[in-house]
Amino acid sequence: MSSFALTMLVYPVLLAGLCLGAGLLVDRVSGGFLPGPLLPIVGAAALIAVSQLTTDSPATATATPYALAAFAILGLLAGAPRLLGLLRGIRTHLWPVAVAVVAYLAALAPVLAAGRLTFSGYGVLPDSALHMIGADYLIRHGQEYAHLDLRNSYGQYITSYFNTSYPSGSHTVFGGSARLLDLSLIWALQPFCAFILATATGPAWVLVRRIGLDGAWAALAALTVTVPALVYGYELVASLKEVAALPLILALGALVAVHGRWLRGPPNAAIPFALVVAAGVSALGVAFGAWALVATAVLAALILGDAAAGRRSLWRALPLVLAGAVVGLAAAWPTWADVSGSLAVAKGIADTANPGNLTAPLHFEQVFGSWLSGSYRHRAPMGPLRVATYGLIGVGALAALLGIVHVIRLRAWALAAWVGLLLLLWLGLTEYGTTWADAKLLMLSSPVVVLLAWAGVAGLRSSPLRLLAPLLALGVAGGVIASDVAQYHSTDLAPTARYDEMASLATRFAGRGPVLFTDFDEWSLYQLRDLDVGGPDFVFPPVGLTRVAHGHGDPVDLDRIAPGALAAYPLIITRRDPTASRPPAAYRLAFEGAAYQVWERVPGAPPALAHIRLTGKRAISCATVRRLGRLAGSHRGQLVSASPVEVARVDIARAEHPTWFATHIGRLGLEMTRHGHLTAAVRIPHAGQWDLWLQGEIMPRLGVVLDGRSLGSVGAQVSGGVFNPDTLPAIPVSLAGGLHSLTLTRGGLTLAPGDGGSQLLHAVFLTPAGAEEGLRVTPPARWRSLCRGHFDWIEATPAP
Repeated sequence: MSSFALTMLVYPVLLAGLCLGAGLLVDRVSGGFLPGPLLPIVGAAALIAVSQLTTDSPATATATPYALAAFAILGLLAGAPRLLGLLRGIRTHLWPVAVAVVAYLAALAPVLAAGRLTFSGYGVLPDSALHMIGADYLIRHGQEYAHLDLRNSYGQYITSYFNTSYPSGSHTVFGGSARLLDLSLIWALQPFCAFILATATGPAWVLVRRIGLDGAWAALAALTVTVPALVYGYELVASLKEVAALPLILALGALVAVHGRWLRGPPNAAIPFALVVAAGVSALGVAFGAWALVATAVLAALILGDAAAGRRSLWRALPLVLAGAVVGLAAAWPTWADVSGSLAVAKGIADTANPGNLTAPLHFEQVFGSWLSGSYRHRAPMGPLRVATYGLIGVGALAALLGIVHVIRLRAWALAAWVGLLLLLWLGLTEYGTTWADAKLLMLSSPVVVLLAWAGVAGLRSSPLRLLAPLLALGVAGGVIASDVAQYHSTDLAPTARYDEMASLATRFAGRGPVLFTDFDEWSLYQLRDLDVGGPDFVFPPVGLTRVAHGHGDPVDLDRIAPGALAAYPLIITRRDPTASRPPAAYRLAFEGAAYQVWERVPGAPPALAHIRLTGKRAISCATVRRLGRLAGSHRGQLVSASPVEVARVDIARAEHPTWFATHIGRLGLEMTRHGHLTAAVRIPHAGQWDLWLQGEIMPRLGVVLDGRSLGSVGAQVSGGVFNPDTLPAIPVSLAGGLHSLTLTRGGLTLAPGDGGSQLLHAVFLTPAGAEEGLRVTPPARWRSLCRGHFDWIEATPAP
């Protein structure tokens, strides 16, 4: 079986089995009252509790996958009668099952349509790299951090997050379940997020049934409640904590809606509710307590109402409350044991002035589920699409107002109270929150508002205006679906081949770290995790290189690093770019692939006495060479210089292209926004074999034609950020000397995922095939031979 099928298709089936088995076990011990659609999400909550307890100690962390499997198998055996009953009545459950499958396919649509191992939302939110390394680390080491090397990026990331009470409930289930199939977490994260989001269709189904919808109406409502535009956008970037919290919030609402089945029952009936609360606290932190308090307040009001009406005394309800408290405390014990740390994390997120990847606060109106833009982070498009966007938002707002009336007319007071308090919670916290926290609140509140909109549809269906119900439903559902399609079309996908090559480097050079990684790519933290990777342009740069780090995402210039500071790194990994300066003379090339070069430090090579960066553009002065020669001579060393590679550059600024090919903000390159041709001349100094190099963020296919001859096309080649242009693998070509014509073509609109994504061209150039910077070794006495020479750098080295 292919890795793609195993990861994207078999893995969700395994997750479904684990969650269903765990849900059946919880249902059995709590009295068998859970509606079928709630079994997967309640099971997921139980699995979070199991994985949190096993990873709390390094002694049991590696047993987590087997503990999850054992718990689920036990549930399948203990819940066999219930399972057989569900299977016998499968026709009554076809709609909720179908909705869950469709939700999974929709959430994973960009990856499935690409047909390769990848993940969506690439470059938008590097937090997904943190989720990968955290899940991997916790399953291997548990809550044990003493052995980490805090001088490099990997150790700093792990300890700065997971050793500070960062919520990890979803990480431990993710890592444990993926380990059962031995999956690479870099590819398994997206299907895990898609599956967890799909579990939200269960409680969504229960809620839309409660407002009076059934059949296909309920199916469409449950689907759109699960994937409004904001939620879909967060799933595309694998925002794991929020994606995991959403179905748990909806599950609390569903349990409130079916309170008649369990709230007056025996103490064990409180177990599902307590487990969902505990899972939310483990996955999102103590901040989840706000949503738990809303549901608890509604249930408390119901209990008090029963007492006031004489249906049940408070003393008889006390065992139920105590049982719920005990289970909730035990199931999230690792979080409660350090509640002060978890509070500090929640406060830090709520108070941070850092907007993260948001260039501006999200818009209030995005809560209605429609946003016809390629990204939830962007403002609504201009022109007709803007009119359509706000028209759909208006339809959603009208439907939500009608929904409020309908819920009141239904006398569904528990549901009405839960929805009302959630909306008050959102509005109240937004008044005191910051840009980053407010965005999360908006995303988690959007499904509730869309649920209200469907209540409006349900109200119309039961009114004399029932003929208008399909039109209102079309506006609500159409807005959500169209918004999700727009994001599907614009999301960038991770470059599979480059990460496969990176993984091969981790295997080839295993045990030879630490490694200095000069490309801006924080997903390398996972692929190179066993090499103790450090990146000067990461959020947490290596401690010894903080002074030369320009900032997060900025290019790394090895020539600015003191030679002695590099001595701690046996390996340096650079992007393959013949125009970039090679590492100092103490390093030699150990491996060259399509994307990366690995440089190993020569055994016993001492650091250079001095290293001067020249970039090959200006001649070195005789005074500088003389000074370096004297320094090298005093240490019985030598002068080493790096000669630049011969380059034939294409002048993009003077190329012919449509007016809609605009210069990117910051003048980083040319943004090829839609279909068109770029034609430019390039002069080749001599005949021979040449390599054609493109640099940029190229997601949609870009056709390459030289002198009327097609060289194929390139695409799905994007990197961690626009400030570090992605150097695409070379295209070999045989050329005569003289002037040549190059044409680059962005194709027309297609339905391919990412076709509306990044298309930013930074540079185009050619170099002689196989050309590399050459090192020239010069005795100090012959320093004059280097005067007025053009070099990338020159250094004085001591005797070994």
